Amino acid sequence: MRSSESSPNTSPKKKPNKGIPASLFVPMIGKYNLLPLLFLLSIALPARAQIELVGPLTPEVILQKIPEWKPFADGYSPRLDIISRLQAVPEEVRVEIFLGTWCPDCRQHVSAYIKIMDMVRNPMIRTTYTGVPRDRAARGPYIEGKNIERLPTFIVYFREAEVGRIIETPRKSVEEDFWEILGPKLGGR
Repeated sequence: MRSSESSPNTSPKKKPNKGIPASLFVPMIGKYNLLPLLFLLSIALPARAQIELVGPLTPEVILQKIPEWKPFADGYSPRLDIISRLQAVPEEVRVEIFLGTWCPDCRQHVSAYIKIMDMVRNPMIRTTYTGVPRDRAARGPYIEGKNIERLPTFIVYFREAEVGRIIETPRKSVEEDFWEILGPKLGGR
């Protein structure tokens, strides 16, 4: 057998790489050289979940500007019996939602509400969405006179009077808590 051929039990010897010396790669992957790169990436690629939308919003704007919310809305499965009850609401109900687009609780519960209202499609239930800044000191103009301490806050109005709130996290689910507030005012329909 020639020396250049390999036998089944041995493998051919690898020739050393005569391209770029390995010593040039070591400094490039050292921890001190990665820090400036990570810093530049953190500036250039801000986290989408940290986008802060403030002031009047719509579900369409929220889902367009923060697509991370869409799977939460699409994946939510509300109780269909409550959806039917909400579809039959005969009088005007107003809901004001105060939310932070940077807030995980808002992402979960406001997304659920968006899905619920998309299924209900009752023009008698009118909703306004107000984005609130993360900075508590800057919230005044957005929540003035509303006594908002936690986000999200859903304020439900019936016959022009506040009849209840869902604050931060529903006790059961968004639609169940909403119906518990509204149902008795409608005679339990």
